Amino acid sequence: MAKGLDVGTMNILSSAQESSDTVFVQQRNSFVEIEYSDMAEQMLSRSDVLHIRKDDQVYVVGDDALNFANIFNEETRRPMQHGILSSEESSAIPMIKLITEQVVGEPDSPNERLYYSSPADPIDSELSTLYHEKTLESMLGDMGYDPEPINEGMAVIYSELADNDFTGLGVSFGAGMTNVCLAYYAVPVMTFSIARGGDWIDEQTAGATGTPVDKVTSIKEDDFALDFRTDVGGVEGALAIYYENLLDYVIENIAREVDEEDVEEGLDVPVVVTGGTSSPDGFEDLFADHLAGETVPFSISEVRSVDEPMYSVASGALVAARSEEDEETGSNGSTAESNDGSEPEAEAED
Repeated sequence: MAKGLDVGTMNILSSAQESSDTVFVQQRNSFVEIEYSDMAEQMLSRSDVLHIRKDDQVYVVGDDALNFANIFNEETRRPMQHGILSSEESSAIPMIKLITEQVVGEPDSPNERLYYSSPADPIDSELSTLYHEKTLESMLGDMGYDPEPINEGMAVIYSELADNDFTGLGVSFGAGMTNVCLAYYAVPVMTFSIARGGDWIDEQTAGATGTPVDKVTSIKEDDFALDFRTDVGGVEGALAIYYENLLDYVIENIAREVDEEDVEEGLDVPVVVTGGTSSPDGFEDLFADHLAGETVPFSISEVRSVDEPMYSVASGALVAARSEEDEETGSNGSTAESNDGSEPEAEAED
């Protein structure tokens, strides 16, 4: 069996096929440090909270980290920043290894094929993704997998555009970066990333309102909608302002890159927007409105969102992994479609 893995700045998700269902396992890619005590460790262990002890400190990892941060008025720490491993976090590699092991588990067979997401180099930053990609490859190989990176934008094409012969524009709005891919019959015509995403929105909102970043993140994830009915001055009003600014910035860069790549005119393609940052109600309509105001050298047949934007990249990575697995085994089974009519199942691990 093959697996897919979305290594995101905010969340890490795995995907695997079980009978006719695609099963996802998810953990938040963060941790918080608290002082060690016998009582604290006993309570954490009894509650099945994912944690590790190092010297006189205990690190609460994954989904529980944000809850602990809000309770103790602490900021969570991230193994990743701006879409790649954080150079400022000394515990980045051991923490992301622990979270990934919880999400993907052990291989079902030796050298099981696993496609993992990797962002493209950003066009608006000097950040390089090479060290990040190769470090994850080594880590996953040590876990017993046969890992292969897949561009995050291309994973969106595999996941969401099977019904259009894998032709279209996929835009994945993540926490650390926004990844873009224009593909024609599964061949990438243009791939790039932009060094802004959900974290940038949270940081700007926190700075404007004086609210802790983790509190802003919680508000954003709790039924926030882009309806622009919120009074200016509050956190939700600021979130709406910075969401709109991010969309303008992303669309301007898409138009510029398409022009520089000299993409052939006459294409008529759908646009898919996905990723955790695209989750708020109203995002799809706002993106379509802003895109309509920009000039691109091809026509856009539709702008669509997906039902479960968190799962798109992991699902596309699984499609690619299963497709290669079928080629190697000579199977005639189709892996071209990420959805088989059944609803995906999701699991959240403690």
